[in-house]
Amino acid sequence: MRLPLSLSGLALCAMAFAAQAQPVPGDAVQPVSTGTLRNLCSTPSTDPNAATAVGFCRGFLIGVGQYHAGTTGPRGSAPIFCLPTPTPTMEAVQADFVTWAAGNPQYAGDKAVDGLLRFASTAYPCPTPPAPPRRAASR
Repeated sequence: MRLPLSLSGLALCAMAFAAQAQPVPGDAVQPVSTGTLRNLCSTPSTDPNAATAVGFCRGFLIGVGQYHAGTTGPRGSAPIFCLPTPTPTMEAVQADFVTWAAGNPQYAGDKAVDGLLRFASTAYPCPTPPAPPRRAASR
């Protein structure tokens, strides 16, 4: 099942999550780590904060995916990952990211966007473009 999130829904999820977070000394904005994103994405449904955690997880996944799609391609840079056809479900991407992150704890402290793109490039590699035709050597 695909779950499109509106910007307002994503904002509400982020605000609800932020309201439960502990204050950061000096009001510094701290990036979400790959380990934190893994924990949010793997929050069990029995947890009272599951809806907020999973909403943040999926909103983050969608946001990174949409930004990637908008900045790559014919007019942008080369894509880091290429989703297959049919596109995997949000639940599948979420579960696969959690499995990847658990198996790669060396990236737990990295920014979540870096870990997510590292996962996606591994899980959804882009096809290797064909080599350009070689010209015959002139004599």
